Amino acid sequence: MLRYTIGAAFLSVFLLSSFLIDRHPSTPVGSARTARENYQTYCSSCHGEKVEAFVDRKWKHGNAKSDLVKSISEGYPDLGMPTWKASLSSAEIDELSDLILESLKNVDQYKFASKPTSNVFASEGQTVKLDTVATELGSPWGLAFLPEGDMLVSTRSGDIYRVGKNQQKTKISGGPTVVAEGQGGLLDVVLHPDFAKNQFVYFSYSAGKTEGDQKLSTTAVMRAKLSGATLTDQKVIFEALPYSKTRHHYGSRMVFDNKGYLFVSVGERGNEKENPQSIANDLGKVHRLHDDGRIPEDNPFVQDKNARGSIYSYGHRNPQGMLKHPVTGTIWVDEHGPRGGDELNIIKKGANYGWPVICYGINYDGKPITNLTAKEGMEQPVTYWLPSIAPSGLAFVDSPKYPGWKGNLLVGSLRFQYLNRCVMDGNQVVKQENLLKNIGRLRNIKQGPDGYLYVSVEDPGYIFRLMPVAQ
Repeated sequence: MLRYTIGAAFLSVFLLSSFLIDRHPSTPVGSARTARENYQTYCSSCHGEKVEAFVDRKWKHGNAKSDLVKSISEGYPDLGMPTWKASLSSAEIDELSDLILESLKNVDQYKFASKPTSNVFASEGQTVKLDTVATELGSPWGLAFLPEGDMLVSTRSGDIYRVGKNQQKTKISGGPTVVAEGQGGLLDVVLHPDFAKNQFVYFSYSAGKTEGDQKLSTTAVMRAKLSGATLTDQKVIFEALPYSKTRHHYGSRMVFDNKGYLFVSVGERGNEKENPQSIANDLGKVHRLHDDGRIPEDNPFVQDKNARGSIYSYGHRNPQGMLKHPVTGTIWVDEHGPRGGDELNIIKKGANYGWPVICYGINYDGKPITNLTAKEGMEQPVTYWLPSIAPSGLAFVDSPKYPGWKGNLLVGSLRFQYLNRCVMDGNQVVKQENLLKNIGRLRNIKQGPDGYLYVSVEDPGYIFRLMPVAQ
């Protein structure tokens, strides 16, 4: 199969391809194999198990039918792509090319032609219009609803705003100092379940420190009291260790469950080889804490002296969406895969979610990460996305204001700039629809106490209320 290769990657691809030839001797011409079986046999070792992930890439030699037939038949040996005309019949090569072309449609469905020309958006069973709540927020990450109807908004640059009626914004002082570099900054914000009495607000953010000449960072959580436009009594209640020199994969979302425990997601900071599968560090994990940062005694690894006691689940890559199911109370997360393999998961106590041992995607340079998508003792996602949509915030719809979406799960897409509607049957996704196409990088979605859905969109930074339109 044709792969996009650059620089030093050529040599590694050539070695992989040579190994593939040794493993799979020529198949007799005319053997009865499907195109997908031939892909698994001849292509997956270099291009990943799922052809749907492989097609989401740059095509150096073209992706028309004639281009694909030529690439498979003749190869590009100098670039590590062998010729397969001696192993596959012309009919098999033709069918393999058709499989790739059919899979390309899965990517093309997200290539929306133009920006919206109206603030009204129709979907199956529900039409909504965008009502602007706030503007000029940059990258509005976290949304929290105050009892009197105002909204707290955290922005990745480090600013915190109290948003009221008529798009009024008041800047809040006293927030954490953040490393607003790369994917870092001020991330999520949530209120204590008993906020009306104690006024506690929680912020997740990228915290920094300097060791020698290196500036390091990590995901941290600060608790503070809100009084008007001021935060006081600041206390850092969680700090993911170790600090890292990278500036990506922080996570980070927070949610309180029905028992008052605080769940915090932390990315593996780009170090997939060491962090997510080791319970000796905090990275690539979902953590469970008391509201003051203490570690619950019934956390799954609290008795293991070599483990981090706050860990509730592990084997995560970069979870950037989290919620409590409004009916069951279970914790759900979505997380970024590499190229393909974004996941939706239900969090279970002590469970291993597999990264990077199992994965439905491939690496950004086109090379496989693993040849496994499942393994005993590792959780399977509720669903996964090929190609990657870069999922962000998510919300279950249980408001009577949206009868056409009742019981649906909504997921923001950063990459393709739309809202993903998942029709649910229990814990299974049975259908999906693309909403609000090309609206912008959709960072978060929340259902407010008033029953309306609110979405935040990056650059220049909007918050919209989704107003139902009679049909």
